Amino acid sequence: MKIFISSARKGLEEERDALNGLIRSLGHTPVRFEDFSAQTTPSREACLKALETADVCLFLLGPFYGHVFSETGQSATHDEWVAAQAAGMPRIVYRKQGVVFEPDQHEFVRVVEAYATGVFRDSFHTSVELMNKVVQKVRELESAASPLAFAKLVQQPTMHWTSDDTATQRVSNHDSVLELHVVPLDFPGYSARELDQLSASLMDRIRATRVIGGDVALNPITSDEYVAVGIPASRPPSWGTPQPGKLVECRLYKTGQLSTLATLPRDGLGAILDPDALPQQVADLLRFSGALNIVQTDRIVVAAGVSTEALMSVDTFDPRQSRQSAHPMGFGRARRPLRTEPDESVTLAALGVGAAEVAPHLAQALISQAGR
Repeated sequence: MKIFISSARKGLEEERDALNGLIRSLGHTPVRFEDFSAQTTPSREACLKALETADVCLFLLGPFYGHVFSETGQSATHDEWVAAQAAGMPRIVYRKQGVVFEPDQHEFVRVVEAYATGVFRDSFHTSVELMNKVVQKVRELESAASPLAFAKLVQQPTMHWTSDDTATQRVSNHDSVLELHVVPLDFPGYSARELDQLSASLMDRIRATRVIGGDVALNPITSDEYVAVGIPASRPPSWGTPQPGKLVECRLYKTGQLSTLATLPRDGLGAILDPDALPQQVADLLRFSGALNIVQTDRIVVAAGVSTEALMSVDTFDPRQSRQSAHPMGFGRARRPLRTEPDESVTLAALGVGAAEVAPHLAQALISQAGR
């Protein structure tokens, strides 16, 4: 495994140096900024690129917050936390005891504790105690089976398709909408109180993923069956300008179903169902759903759909220029949504490390239906 070590160095010098040798002695590869800080690439960019190659991220919370980057207004460790969370990467967190946190670090620890549901967390006083705990945790990771596992569905769960909801027409009148649904199995649903609490935190959870900019206005939406947050889709500066797919809504139903809606890429000739880009867009929605830290059941069912429009076509999206010709799939036949038909459940890893494996199956099912 590649294990990324994330922390400020000040106040944790002994622990960081000890971890480097310990991880190597266990047969794995430590990844830390000390080993690549001499690159010409800015250290923040280099750290985030290195994190993308890791299998696990190990966070140490010491007394100091670290240097604040002007690009994000956050420290490197804070940026790495956000990136690891958005990627669904396994995170191990150890908090040092017996030290006084400076104010910025105290606030960061609050963020970690508020949004780290399900993340392994522990504490330590000395580097020796930390080493012993890390050895135990690494051995657990070594012996763990693949986190992604499928099982045949005995009974189809009830699923709400947003394309059946007339309220969704506020989005789909102008754009083809990709909808992704996550249904937790053996979940009793939310009480009115629980749904109200989740509704109050939904916008904060969305912003914490950093999927949208901090200056984007979010719109709360309520109905009898769900709570939701709308995300305004930006419009191109001129007609026909190519536009990539964008997240436009997140819904949480009383039943526990979590749904995300996004526009498909489009240009002046209509929406584009791109066989190369669609799997990545579906994977991003899966990871986004996981980063919200709402669904916590062991097994889930995932499904995807696309609301069709007359000008939609299966083609390649080019963000630099609009197409000169297209073959719309909607002319001459009734417009019907494309939908996957789930026959398996999958472990929660589908919303994180397994997203890249699950997404192509969903995307291919949609592409196949479009070609019929």
